[in-house]
Amino acid sequence: MSEDTFYPQAQRGLPGLLRAWLTHGRGDSERLAVLLADTARVASLGQPASNPDGETLEQWAAEGGAPLWAPKAALFLLMQMPARPVPQGPDDACAWAYCWLRMREHDSPTAALVALPEHLRQPLAWPIEAAWQDLTHQRLI
Repeated sequence: MSEDTFYPQAQRGLPGLLRAWLTHGRGDSERLAVLLADTARVASLGQPASNPDGETLEQWAAEGGAPLWAPKAALFLLMQMPARPVPQGPDDACAWAYCWLRMREHDSPTAALVALPEHLRQPLAWPIEAAWQDLTHQRLI
């Protein structure tokens, strides 16, 4: 994958993280929206000014346009689930890798990959490398 294609793929995949949260999270979209915003605040993934409503979360999952704290919080929550969800295609995988590198600092792409839960290492191996290249070219700032 060229570094020129990673970022657009990651951006296209961000709504997929929210769809995964809506699919795997417990509760209706109203509750899941509040959990997402609260998680962003508590885990220092962003500071939402207010909680989105369920309709807004569903719109972000369908059309995109979510602030970055939302997919980062979704990834944070999805990674801890016993169901062990994984990305559903290349765009989603790029978004998961993009958010992972935006959530924490890593010394290298290998360190970022090793820090992932075991079930995500194989599906995110190639996008982590692409995300790292994007990061080192300063596009993730």
